[in-house]
Amino acid sequence: MHGIETNFRAKDSLESDNEIKETLNSKSDILKLTDDDLILHYRKDGDMKWFEELFNRYRHLVFGVCLKYLKDQEDAKDALVTIFEEMMTTLKKHEVLHFSAWLHAVCRNHCLSRLKKTSKFSSNTLEIQQEDTREDALEALHEKELLLSVLESALDELNELQKQCIRLFYLEEKSYRQIALETALTLNEVKSHIQNGKRNLKLRIIQRA
Repeated sequence: MHGIETNFRAKDSLESDNEIKETLNSKSDILKLTDDDLILHYRKDGDMKWFEELFNRYRHLVFGVCLKYLKDQEDAKDALVTIFEEMMTTLKKHEVLHFSAWLHAVCRNHCLSRLKKTSKFSSNTLEIQQEDTREDALEALHEKELLLSVLESALDELNELQKQCIRLFYLEEKSYRQIALETALTLNEVKSHIQNGKRNLKLRIIQRA
């Protein structure tokens, strides 16, 4: 566990006042970013400061989920470290939508795999798994309904390509590849328009709140 914690230590106390001020300002800016923004930055430059913020936001959630399954604090801590270490690579290679729900599923699957390997898989574990699956489904449904409720009123404020890609992806539930074929855009362009469109929609929603 020391390896991952070392990556998340504060900067050396011998930094100059200017460097400290710059670090604090940078940290303040990072705190304002969404999970999607942090992942996008991390995929682009691999800087650990983006990943560190994700770790700080979700370490308690991950530990709690792992403890619920594994029933042992040391096992839960070990699982937490493993999950985040593997995530360093996963986030660079694969695009993740709905990060919190995805992370919850990763934690659950990791713990179930551990339990099966150690013959600790029980009927109680199965009940927890079924309960979490129902909660995930309800959370995903709620998030989708909430997004759909504000999409129509905010879509007109986006540029045409963002509006088209967002509409096809969320309202018509088409895949990236289907959208690319329909719009003559590349897959990367489709993903970019969806990411940027979603970010702009969030800003408009916040402004209206």
